Amino acid sequence: MLGIYLGQDIIVPLAMAGLIAVLLRPVEAWLTRMGMHKVLAITLAVLLAVVIVSGVAILLSMQLSDFSDEWPRLKRNINEFYQDARRWIRREYSVSYSKQAEYLKNAQTKTLENFQGAETLGVVTGPLGTLILIPIYAFLLLYYRTMLLHFMVVLFAEEYKPRVLEVLGEIKSIIQSYMVGLLLETTVVAVLNSVGLLLLNVQYAMLLGIMAAILNLVPYIGGLVATALAVMVTFISHPDAHTLLGVVGVFIAVQFVDNNFLVPLIVGSKVKINALVSIVGVLVGGALAGLSGMFLSIPAIAMMKVVFDRIDGLKPWGILLGDQTPEQANNNLFRLVNKRKAKKKTDEDV
Repeated sequence: MLGIYLGQDIIVPLAMAGLIAVLLRPVEAWLTRMGMHKVLAITLAVLLAVVIVSGVAILLSMQLSDFSDEWPRLKRNINEFYQDARRWIRREYSVSYSKQAEYLKNAQTKTLENFQGAETLGVVTGPLGTLILIPIYAFLLLYYRTMLLHFMVVLFAEEYKPRVLEVLGEIKSIIQSYMVGLLLETTVVAVLNSVGLLLLNVQYAMLLGIMAAILNLVPYIGGLVATALAVMVTFISHPDAHTLLGVVGVFIAVQFVDNNFLVPLIVGSKVKINALVSIVGVLVGGALAGLSGMFLSIPAIAMMKVVFDRIDGLKPWGILLGDQTPEQANNNLFRLVNKRKAKKKTDEDV
């Protein structure tokens, strides 16, 4: 845990690149079968991923540009809300306007001091550097794939070779299924969100719908954050209660469809992890590596479960991570316990 926290700037981009490399492996294999050189095939596969991500980023940028054009009106609405808040604070807590202004000025000063530190450059350039490293890592992981697999096999004794190959194959299958399912789920959720917001005539419906779908990649927590963000943005431009309730209703309906239909059918067919472990894993991942750690937590737990299920001494931990109860697994443990209790009670009665 401490190693992940201290080395997150290296580990997180490498892990993200690993997921992308596994996702792009079928594309690279198809291009290779078409007679293309390995280096060219890997390059085209990585470029395809970059183009798709860039397209989404451009679409969001266009929406954000439209959002910025409305800034004068939004600023006026925010100012009205600020004045109402000041009057409410003065009325309810007897804090004068001058005192409120002083508190606000102190908060602004502290914020500026935080951004003027030497770490600011790292905060700003860190994500940019990560975005540059991820495609490079993905290319190298695909290029050295066979060497890395060979290393994993020879790392263990010869007698464990079949089991190691089985584990690696299942991990690859799970990650590919999870990533493809995640992309399909995100696309469907973005479309449903956008259509629902458009029907409500909400401004920036496409922007909010896509951003909510991206935030939904973080299990459980992302949906709540997306709903709160959409409500806040809608409140600025459409402060009426009917529209706000409609936005909440749209996100609740989409979350219901996502959790009960999309996730079980598209994503959950391979990644079978119980909800308790998923939530705890997401929180631990967020504490260790922020938003990226939250996203990486589910595939990391899925890979751990595959390993635990194949090692005799760790099988109980695999059961703990899984979503099967003893009743669902046709386990007779509780049945035997109940029979023993019944027999003991009969003997006591006799």
